[in-house]
Amino acid sequence: RSSDLQSAPQSAAAEHGHALFVTIGCYECHGTVGQGSRSAGPRLAPQPIPFEAFIQELRHPVNDMPPYVAEVLSDADARDIHAYLESIPGPTHGVGDIPALNR
Repeated sequence: RSSDLQSAPQSAAAEHGHALFVTIGCYECHGTVGQGSRSAGPRLAPQPIPFEAFIQELRHPVNDMPPYVAEVLSDADARDIHAYLESIPGPTHGVGDIPALNR
């Protein structure tokens, strides 16, 4: 049952991360589930970049995203946002399973 004990804090972190994702406005450019868009921010989920690269991009963005310095968003809060992005499931089926795309 150690996996249950580990999943509870991970779940709490992901829930807090989701709240932050909405509160600080990440969803405005990256979509409500990190799907991104062609005209705004890139896709963040599923399968986000490693945390080290994620925090680097938050602190020193290369495009139009404002920097989220530690005084604005702590490393712990950034880790929770990353946990939320990691919790987003990927597609449940492949392109080959969608009849309209196989014509």
